[in-house]
Amino acid sequence: MIKKTTLILSLLLLFFVDAFSQDTIFNPDIYYSTPARYEIGGVEIEGIKYLDEDVLIQLSGLTVGSSVIVPGDVITKAIKKLYSQGLFSDVKIIATKIVGEKIFLKIFLQERSRLSHINYIGAKKAEETKLRDRVKLQAGTQVTDNLIINTKYIIEKYYKEKGFYNIGIDIVQRDAPDKENSVILDVNISRKKKIKIKNIYINGNKEVSDGTLKKAMKKTKEKSLINFFKSAKYIEENYDEDKILLVEKYNEKGYRDAVILSDSIKQISEDRVAIYINVEEGDKYYFNNISWKGNTVYTAYQLERELKIRKGDVYNKTLLDKRLKEDETSVHSLYLDNGYLFCEIVPIETISGKDSIDVEIRIVENDQATIDRILIKGNTKTHEHVARRELYTYPGDLFSKTAIIRSARELAQLGHFDPETISPDVQPNVEAGTVDIIYSLEEKANDQIELSGGWGAGMIIGSVGLKFTNFSVRNIFKKEAWRPLPTGDGQTLGLKAQTNGKYYSSFSLSFVEPWLGGKKRNSLSSSIYYTHQTGFSSGYSGYSGYGGYGSYGMGAYEDENKKMDVFGISLGLGRRVKWPDDWFTISNEISYQRYDLKNWYYYVIQNGQSNNLSFRTVISRNSTDNPLYTRNGSDFSFAFSFTPPYSWFTDTDYSEVGDQEKYNWIEYHKWEFKGKMYTPLTANKNTLVLYTGLQYGFLGYYDKDRRSPFEGYEMGGDGMSGYSMYGREYIGLRGYENSSISRQYTDSGKNGNLYFKLTMELRYPLSL
Repeated sequence: MIKKTTLILSLLLLFFVDAFSQDTIFNPDIYYSTPARYEIGGVEIEGIKYLDEDVLIQLSGLTVGSSVIVPGDVITKAIKKLYSQGLFSDVKIIATKIVGEKIFLKIFLQERSRLSHINYIGAKKAEETKLRDRVKLQAGTQVTDNLIINTKYIIEKYYKEKGFYNIGIDIVQRDAPDKENSVILDVNISRKKKIKIKNIYINGNKEVSDGTLKKAMKKTKEKSLINFFKSAKYIEENYDEDKILLVEKYNEKGYRDAVILSDSIKQISEDRVAIYINVEEGDKYYFNNISWKGNTVYTAYQLERELKIRKGDVYNKTLLDKRLKEDETSVHSLYLDNGYLFCEIVPIETISGKDSIDVEIRIVENDQATIDRILIKGNTKTHEHVARRELYTYPGDLFSKTAIIRSARELAQLGHFDPETISPDVQPNVEAGTVDIIYSLEEKANDQIELSGGWGAGMIIGSVGLKFTNFSVRNIFKKEAWRPLPTGDGQTLGLKAQTNGKYYSSFSLSFVEPWLGGKKRNSLSSSIYYTHQTGFSSGYSGYSGYGGYGSYGMGAYEDENKKMDVFGISLGLGRRVKWPDDWFTISNEISYQRYDLKNWYYYVIQNGQSNNLSFRTVISRNSTDNPLYTRNGSDFSFAFSFTPPYSWFTDTDYSEVGDQEKYNWIEYHKWEFKGKMYTPLTANKNTLVLYTGLQYGFLGYYDKDRRSPFEGYEMGGDGMSGYSMYGREYIGLRGYENSSISRQYTDSGKNGNLYFKLTMELRYPLSL
């Protein structure tokens, strides 16, 4: 029985060897039972269209002049090498002729099909677009087994990231009817239901609660009322990251040896899974002795003061890393602000006793780095000197992290660049001991065009305004600079016009130069405006009364003998000061207003003129980080405005004189305070911020009988007015109609002389 089986196996083996040999090389002059040695006299390639023949011959190993035994392993290996490339569906080698001891070979290759196009069947249109971006298969690409496998993997990964873990992917090839040797790939997608997490079970935790550990996992959440607004999708990559965060949470609480012993995912329904995590907490550790080694620039006391970790504190590896390197006030930042860019700080931990950790912090200070080059990129509209003058980093200075952060802040405050994309790039040159700093900027449209309509005093008022925040006066007379306006020098030019037709019109022009002279942060501001108002109204008529109160009758009303003209001009100078710190600015302004009234019965003065010459000083401190969405910092300002105390220089009893004499030159003093504070409540980029605002204003007088009917406050609504007839400051307050809170009717008209406002808001950016 054994002999018969052996004979059958031998015959089958001989058959397969003979069949493979004949597929491998065929020639009637070759006897496959008697192998012979030949020299390869020539090799040809047939059947290829896109590939290089010489490369394929070299790849096969069948080079002209080399020796080969036929039949033999060399031919077999050549076929295997060509097959292994995955480029061919069929490979044959034929001996075309034998001349003496030379053999001439021809390699027949059948290239794999090329891709005509790919169809995604079962995918939504938006998904199909994203799949094409990820797969990136171009027409003409050779379709190999590896390509099919890789395409399937990419598609599965995309859907798993979206929570579809029961995804079914079937890729079918079919011949393209319009192209030779080309195929169409039909990707059949069955998404089924998303897999969500029903429960997370944590076992082995005694000292740290389930809730704390689950909260530590940022993206892996179980479906519950507490997590109503958070996704409960199971995504493997997120889960792997969150397991690391879970262990880090243990480390933060002193459990240095905590580990996840095992974890598993169990599908409990078609669209729900449960996660089981087994942990081992280990012992709780505390910081013991903290020592410093290698520090020469700063003493151990100075470094300990920055570290803010003391002996006996609960061991927290995350906190240690932050206080050494990551925080803005870390030990490393102390060195970075003194030029030690190449400083290395390495903590070495040693277990002391059962539950204590000794930490030796080794510091290699190295040499200080100086700034070599400061490069500014991306300013396509703003002139380079406008951006460069805002920097606190200069070539030749010692490297300073704080100076770089401050420079980025000042660039953001300009308003010409997108504050979210300002990214200083530090490029150190260790050998030279220098560093290049590149400020990459992205221009942001900051000019304003206003076309608006508002409702005030029973009528519609139209406005048109232009505000150019990056204007250039010096290029006005350069024809090539008008694109469409001369820009790039950071100056602000504003023009505005308002009108209600015959009843009301207003025109204003303003200009601000932020760097007067170009060398220091001294600003020049100026403005001029004119307002004209007549006795025409389409909504009010038949006015009777005096001093701000009376009655109106409805209907059209026009009186050409009534008018009020207001003309104003102002000039201000501001500068940044370095005491108490260099966040402070002081500005001074002088302004003049002239009111010219004729038969104007609505206010105190009916005929004549009223003049307002005032001086204003503002002391402000602004350390906010970002004008678009402020995350931290504060903005405080104190303003004091006053007119000359005319009543002090005369013996006139103003209780006995008329309004024209009393208010020919207005007098008052005005005190204002505004404060804003921004406190970040989270550490990520889209920070949740607590905003606290405080405002206070008081309008005082020098003589009680000469209280100013001007410069008071009106509170309520959006803080804007359709137009201003007398000097008013409009204070917005949501939930109330415009000017609805300060309606105090007195002999001097409607005028609030004191206000206080406190605001608290929680802010979160929907889009940056």
